[in-house]
Amino acid sequence: MTCENHTQVTEFILRGFTNSPEMQVSLFVLFLVVYTVTLLGNFLIVTVTSMDPALQTPMYFFLRNLSLLEVCFTLVMVPKMLVDLVSPRKSISFVGCGTQMYFFFFFGSSECFLLSVMAYDRFVAICDPLRYSVIMDRSLCLWMAVGSWMSGVPVSLLQTAWLMAHPFCGPSTIDHFFCDGPPVLKLVTEDTTMYEMQALASTLLFIMFPFSLILFSYTRIIKTILMMPSATGRQKAFSTCSSHLIVVSLFYGTASLTYLRPKSNQSPESKKLVSLSYTVITPMLNPIIYSLRNNEVKGAVKRTITRKVLQKLDVL
Repeated sequence: MTCENHTQVTEFILRGFTNSPEMQVSLFVLFLVVYTVTLLGNFLIVTVTSMDPALQTPMYFFLRNLSLLEVCFTLVMVPKMLVDLVSPRKSISFVGCGTQMYFFFFFGSSECFLLSVMAYDRFVAICDPLRYSVIMDRSLCLWMAVGSWMSGVPVSLLQTAWLMAHPFCGPSTIDHFFCDGPPVLKLVTEDTTMYEMQALASTLLFIMFPFSLILFSYTRIIKTILMMPSATGRQKAFSTCSSHLIVVSLFYGTASLTYLRPKSNQSPESKKLVSLSYTVITPMLNPIIYSLRNNEVKGAVKRTITRKVLQKLDVL
């Protein structure tokens, strides 16, 4: 189908959150603070886990990758959202919309698989501790990290190319604050049943399959922890994976509310709020969760800060 008697859309308008100028300024300040904290927190995790000798283990190698992934994930949407909050015209080009959608799918899918890899790392560490260093060697960790990052390529390329190949003859207003699949799909001017079936299958594969791996890993982990004779051992074992469990719950909980709920139960405003939680709030909370609930990370942060202060004093 072509846009007969209509012009193919060349740009979209993002409706965003509100039309009130005062509210937009307030939201701009709030999201700017959140984004700054997100960048500082995740870069702190990357720096500390890279420099501290005590954190040169597979667990912190994957945590470093998660922090880098969160930075990239927020970079796709938040800067554009901030600009739109203070701009009179919230437009994005057709190509820009497709590009934003591609990287959103890419980093989102990659995070699903990286979280499952982190669950497997905890599974080996707790259920087979004597062979942990042999199984989780440097080569395997590197391949698992690369595989997690690259896992997002097929689904993001397929879904974005197929969706953006549909005709868009108007209207051109996306009722969202970024180019997500479902709100863009509403603007397509032809039957999208085949695409929706493919999108649902991809969502189930790239959300539920990694989640199933996480669920399997933690079922075995919990069983092993409960069989430990020492209460101290059980507490120590659980503390090593509690942060990851919280992060998984936040990410999958909000993502499933967005992509696995029936359409009839979704309103644009509720969808924006849920999307906001996993695109803006969760990436900020992840480094805070790992910093506050992990004594090794807290110790490494203190050592890094102390080292920097002493270096400054030596220079003076």
